Amino acid sequence: MPRTPGSDADVIVVGAGPAGSTAATYLARAGLDVLLLEKSTFPRAKVCGDGFTPRGMKQIIDLGIDCTERNGWLHNRGLRVLGGGVSLELDWPDLATFPNFGAVRPRQDFDELLARTAQQAGARLQEQTSVTEAVADERTGRVTGVKASIGKGKEKREVSYRAPLTLACDGVSARVALSLGMNKRDDRPMGVAVRRYYTSPRTEDDYLESHLELWDRKDPSDPKLLPGYGWIFGMGDGTSNVGLGILSTSRAYGSTDYRALLKSWLDGTPEEWGYRDENAVGAVGGAALPMGFNRTPHYRPGLLLVGDSGGMVNPFNGEGIAYAMESASVASACAIQSLARSGSAAEHALRNYPIAMQQALGSYYRIGNLFSRAIGNPTIMRVATRHGLPRKTLMVFLLKLLANLYDPKDGDTFDRVITAMTRVTPSVR
Repeated sequence: MPRTPGSDADVIVVGAGPAGSTAATYLARAGLDVLLLEKSTFPRAKVCGDGFTPRGMKQIIDLGIDCTERNGWLHNRGLRVLGGGVSLELDWPDLATFPNFGAVRPRQDFDELLARTAQQAGARLQEQTSVTEAVADERTGRVTGVKASIGKGKEKREVSYRAPLTLACDGVSARVALSLGMNKRDDRPMGVAVRRYYTSPRTEDDYLESHLELWDRKDPSDPKLLPGYGWIFGMGDGTSNVGLGILSTSRAYGSTDYRALLKSWLDGTPEEWGYRDENAVGAVGGAALPMGFNRTPHYRPGLLLVGDSGGMVNPFNGEGIAYAMESASVASACAIQSLARSGSAAEHALRNYPIAMQQALGSYYRIGNLFSRAIGNPTIMRVATRHGLPRKTLMVFLLKLLANLYDPKDGDTFDRVITAMTRVTPSVR
């Protein structure tokens, strides 16, 4: 698909989050002219847990980013799980496929780091450019570019850009996809998460912390179990990132005051942890989590949906950054092949993108979608927590499954079980 006369780039990448900046870096390193459009300006904050599992760290390492502690990364050994009166520390598995450490890094810093990496590779980053819709050929329906607005207020002006290929990496808003009538699927899960930073003595921690039960203990005589799960991630800078998430499979989804829910839970934590309003740094932020391939197809002529715009968040654990970067790596490889070809061969390379994503994650996400429906039932969640957490061997297996951390080849017994599960499960489409 050679660059056509009048094009503004070989590839337009919409959004400079983890998906967009990763794709732009790989594309630019391959010698392509990449226009990376970002609606905001850097640095900019994003609502996120700021925690990275080994799966996310692999993508960061593959990109060539220095993720050592001397470069500002706070490494962790694993996951601490609390529930049913049990606290269990689970180390990240020692695998060939992934590193044996996770990390914490603020999104405000991380996203800019990725965007600057894309710039250094040769991508043309254009900030304060809000893409409003895709432009499609009236005759063929093929996406040929995007429309956008540049600047703010009286300085705002409307523009359009053309390219043989557009990558929609515009996150949960998915404006590009929506402008083409590509709506999210209601048969796939969604999540919502809220988080806040607090100054806290728990700022240094060797483990990410996950709370499977959220208790409102303001009235000790009548504690109430709240819907959802919580996290506490020490940031290493004097603060903790504390938040909670709820799945659309829960009856509480859409009818809960999530900010009030966060406060109720934290008011029941030990006061010495510091998770009270007077120690808060900034306001409570919230975001939606599009899960389990909840927007398809991931390809239509001239356009690839990458990361959150294609619903790439893991339905098991709400992890999004790793899968945004992973899908960006796959998308950029398909784009590089396509732009080196012409005619039907170029189109075949692009059609391989959704196939490759199904092969990588389709079966796993189908299992995850079923899992999200099951744990949306509070009774099932309580029973699983009460009887599962005390059994460390079972929890080691669940850590591998929920975090998608296993070796498909030459792994241990747990790895072979997970591999077999994904092989016999039909891929989600």
